[in-house]
Amino acid sequence: MTTYFFVAASEKFLTVEEPLEEILKERKRNYKENNKEIDFWLLKNPSFLQTNQFADLISKIPYPPAALLSTDKKFITFLKLRLEFVAVGEFECPNAEITDPFKLE
Repeated sequence: MTTYFFVAASEKFLTVEEPLEEILKERKRNYKENNKEIDFWLLKNPSFLQTNQFADLISKIPYPPAALLSTDKKFITFLKLRLEFVAVGEFECPNAEITDPFKLE
């Protein structure tokens, strides 16, 4: 099983209102320089947010939602502090509700 961590907010917030693109470009550059594999993904309307596990969380996020998913908890903690108005969560996959963390609605 893999543990995934995420920040979630409206797609507009993550892709238009916040400079997330800059953060991700810098992180990709750093990973490339250090020969590290990418461990983060920006997902628009990810299906894992629609599960019972995150019913309370998704009800607080304007539609359509988006999430930045990662296996790096420190990166998600950094994003939560940097972006402020995002929800955070984590899950192990595969599980009864989530078989593919990258599946989109």
